[in-house]
Amino acid sequence: MKTIQIAAAGLLFASVAWGAVTPQEAARLGADLTPLGGEKAANADGSIPAWTGGLKSAADAGFPQYHAGDHYPDPYASDKPLFIITPANMAQYAAKLTEGHKALFRTYADYKMAVYPTHRTAAAPQRIYDATKRQATTAKLAADGNGVTGVIGATPFPIPQSGLEVIWNHITRWRGVAAAPKIGQAPVTAGGSYTLVKFNEEFFFQYYMPGMTEAALDNILVFFTQETTAPARLAGEVLLVQETLDQAKDARRAWLYNPGQRRVRRAPNVAFDNPGTNSDNLRTDDQFDVYNGSPQRYNWKLVGKREMYVPYDAYRLQSPQYKYDDILKKNHINQDLARYELHRVWVVDATLKPGVSHLYVRRTFYVDEDSWQILDVDCYDSRGQLYRVQEGHSMNYYDVPTQWTSLEVDMDLSNGRYLALGLQNEERGSYDFSIKRTPADYQPSVLERRGIR
Repeated sequence: MKTIQIAAAGLLFASVAWGAVTPQEAARLGADLTPLGGEKAANADGSIPAWTGGLKSAADAGFPQYHAGDHYPDPYASDKPLFIITPANMAQYAAKLTEGHKALFRTYADYKMAVYPTHRTAAAPQRIYDATKRQATTAKLAADGNGVTGVIGATPFPIPQSGLEVIWNHITRWRGVAAAPKIGQAPVTAGGSYTLVKFNEEFFFQYYMPGMTEAALDNILVFFTQETTAPARLAGEVLLVQETLDQAKDARRAWLYNPGQRRVRRAPNVAFDNPGTNSDNLRTDDQFDVYNGSPQRYNWKLVGKREMYVPYDAYRLQSPQYKYDDILKKNHINQDLARYELHRVWVVDATLKPGVSHLYVRRTFYVDEDSWQILDVDCYDSRGQLYRVQEGHSMNYYDVPTQWTSLEVDMDLSNGRYLALGLQNEERGSYDFSIKRTPADYQPSVLERRGIR
């Protein structure tokens, strides 16, 4: 009943609600709701268990000797699938499948989804929980919903009343203070071949720095750099992004270092539906991190909450036991290595506003109730036809702890191609959440020195 009430409130007030719940509503956080706003209780038949805290440490995951920076051992390696969905039996499970997944079953005869027991692994540090509860009564959407104010170091809308609030929860979600992953990106042809692009990335989420204030934030949510290191013809290009929290006040700022010109230039087009870096036009800029950036081009409707089969606890997809060739197959990744579970997700439908353009006229997002990580997206073209399907295969990085993707997949139904972003199986020292950074490290002058070295 609580789920229905929350969803109904979102539908009724989606056009006028601008955040900030009452103290009585905020008191539910840590009571019948998880500290970040998910439903604590199990579902009716127990197929989704109660949330009991998630994986708060490596010891909780069963690996007290885990060494920071290593690949993450799978806490659920011994699990067996409950059942496997195929094109032949898809109709039996259709009520809990996204439209995108149904299309994949209809398109590829070999597509399948192995559904495993559900584990509610999502967790965050206690200080994030405390800050979320404390500021649930002050957080608000900025003008036109194009930003967030009145909150720092917290999930701004743990009890969402609109689709925009859910999307801002994803954009601002906890992912640690800083991280320096080394990843691969593979644009895979319809025949299954690919040329791997490699990146060294850095994220500095100053929004989550201990002791940070909204005033000291200077409106910067996160600093991000992405240096292309392979193949040789692309190596040396460096992207710098300063992502703002209130985009109604200041839009995203971005710069690009071009090694051929040895110059840093402003990059105002790193946004919306411009092609993602070296992605062979298989994703847009705003599909990085499943979704990022300003939501201003869409109208956002909170559809409600549903129980769905979604990618989760995807430890195999980052395991050094497998090579990239083991994962990257024709038309889609190796579904024998993918894991799906039944989870409650918020469903948000985004439709393009009149008078603006985007490659996708409609997008349907499926957002994890426990972490605010987007897990699936259905993307529709200008004809209203399903065009691309996104998956965010997530897992708990339990030494932080944070729930984040281990692999993002963007599948193009029109041509049999797809993009896999975040490959780390063959990288060493990729999982570094220990870097220490300041805003001074993410200025254009530093970018030029970094590119030349």
